[in-house]
Amino acid sequence: MKYVDEYRDGELARAIAATIAAEARPERIYRFMEFCGGHTHAISRYGVEDLLPPNVRMIHGPGCPVCVLPVGRIDEAIALARLPDVTLCTYGDLMRVPASGGISLTKAKAGGADIRMVYSTLDAVRIAESEPDRKVVFFAIGFETTTPPTAMAVLAAQKKGLSNFSIFCNHVLTPAAILAIFESPEVKTLGAVEIDGFVGPAHVSTVIGTRPYEPFARNYHKPVVISGFEPLDVMQSILMLVRQMNEDRSEVENQYIRAVTRDGNLRAQAIVADMFELRESFEWRGLGQVANSALRLRDAYAAFDAERIFPIARSNAQDNPACECGAILRGVKKPAECKLFGTACTPETPMGSCMVSSEGACAAHWTYGRFRDAAKMRAAE
Repeated sequence: MKYVDEYRDGELARAIAATIAAEARPERIYRFMEFCGGHTHAISRYGVEDLLPPNVRMIHGPGCPVCVLPVGRIDEAIALARLPDVTLCTYGDLMRVPASGGISLTKAKAGGADIRMVYSTLDAVRIAESEPDRKVVFFAIGFETTTPPTAMAVLAAQKKGLSNFSIFCNHVLTPAAILAIFESPEVKTLGAVEIDGFVGPAHVSTVIGTRPYEPFARNYHKPVVISGFEPLDVMQSILMLVRQMNEDRSEVENQYIRAVTRDGNLRAQAIVADMFELRESFEWRGLGQVANSALRLRDAYAAFDAERIFPIARSNAQDNPACECGAILRGVKKPAECKLFGTACTPETPMGSCMVSSEGACAAHWTYGRFRDAAKMRAAE
């Protein structure tokens, strides 16, 4: 398949791996965080780590929007869905994420709440249009990639004159999360890991461009390489990071030139800026409260803000104390280091969001079985 198979060529991958091994200096360790969950899955699926020399190490980051959503926000969404005449629309990834008390959106639906899985924001608008007696709330979630579609849904509902459509906004921002990893006191208290550079997110960067990462490279002396999601994209990005470290450079480089520019999608940025404003603070699983890290609707769009329309009691529920999802999101631990992984916590019986989401690190390790190979090797030794 043109433009897909070319980025999955095994011989080319091994050639890049040989170059990385030749250029990585044996006396130093290279620690790179792949921020995005899509990269984590690509690394696990294609065995990228198996091709790297031992001193080039990949660290999983908090770039899974479902994973970083705290338990309390799931509780609040379930409370919304249980209100009279309310229909909650959500993406499939959120349905099985554990909330407090062993509940989830799936279990709440089974208990009678009107919760419907949709494939796009406009599906929720169509439901509101076809069922005017229902109060339709879209569970809006995601990084900068999914914020413009939420904005377009609000504009569509406004144009149609729908008074029964609103959003429960949980959109979060990538640069704020990276900043929290660098300097948040809460993250340092919870535990952090040393990082030498970042494999930057691809889809997010098609919207915001590469410019927002420049302060991190400049002020924190950490190189960033924006990478595509195919295995050769990731391998090439790792090589670019190794070369920056060897040359004592800290720059933002763009490997994903076929889709990302320095300025990003200016039209999408303008639509989002018109509709949304920063929250002063927002809780992230694994990172705690992060200032200026999430969005809410501006006053001009208050009629579409579920948090202003409905009486939602704030929930301060905490994760299962035995679940290490928070530490995994910070890169402090790997999935197999959680004592629940593969025992009490599996895709069929998830104890944390990292095992549920299609971008979660635990789901990647389980699905592609890398931890099983490692266990077999240890047993053989």
